Amino acid sequence: MLLTDDGVPIDARYAPGPPAPALAREGEPALRPAPARGAAPAPVIVVAHGFTGGADGPHVRRVAAALARSCAVVTFSFRGHGRSGGHSTVGDREVLDLAAAVAWARSLGHPGVATVGFSMGGSVVLRHAALYGGDVHARTDAVVAVSAPARWYYRGTAPMRRLHWLVMRPSGRLVGRYGFGTRIQRREWDPVPLPPAQAAARIAPTPLLVVHGDRDPYFPLDHPRMLAEASGGHAELWVEPGMGHAEHAAGADLLGRIGVWAAREAG
Repeated sequence: MLLTDDGVPIDARYAPGPPAPALAREGEPALRPAPARGAAPAPVIVVAHGFTGGADGPHVRRVAAALARSCAVVTFSFRGHGRSGGHSTVGDREVLDLAAAVAWARSLGHPGVATVGFSMGGSVVLRHAALYGGDVHARTDAVVAVSAPARWYYRGTAPMRRLHWLVMRPSGRLVGRYGFGTRIQRREWDPVPLPPAQAAARIAPTPLLVVHGDRDPYFPLDHPRMLAEASGGHAELWVEPGMGHAEHAAGADLLGRIGVWAAREAG
């Protein structure tokens, strides 16, 4: 359990990732022994899940297993989700949860830290990178936003209209709690947090990768394009053919490429 700056306990997990190749004599193949205790041969990726997800969810576990082929991996449950305390603020104070997870990941001694966020988690990694760039303990070295919105209060698709009902209505919050295991706060945002596109404009020189499916039912392609444009050309944009939304739709090939990108940029 981690503790955020506002006192919320956050449930987190750590997987050490691949060991570093051992040096071999000339003419012999390199070996990959088990790393020594405390060794940190690769960067670490901190995974920020989507709304109603969690560290114990099957999709997050699958994502973590795929990324662990390239890096060590930290997973955690945002406030209001899983075994973590508090109530979900749907992307606002969750930036404190991510900061606690990144600070813990950095304390483990890895050479670099990358954040990979999905949907709501994608908006959180963008804001975190913009807000914590000068924090030696909680900053990130590379950012990947997958299926992230570019702006708040978007209701242009049926799934987003259902999500707004879930968050804004008392009956919706009951469904969130007992149907999806997510405790949602009653209060509206005050103040409204920094929009993701404005956050993307503040991330450079930290490497930024924006990933989006061309069949995302929640956020159409104007969202990733807006994020990339807001970065002033700094962001790398991958539009994935046939991909739907977030960690549910991220296939093994894509996750492998994200892991390689994150290991390279954060290392």
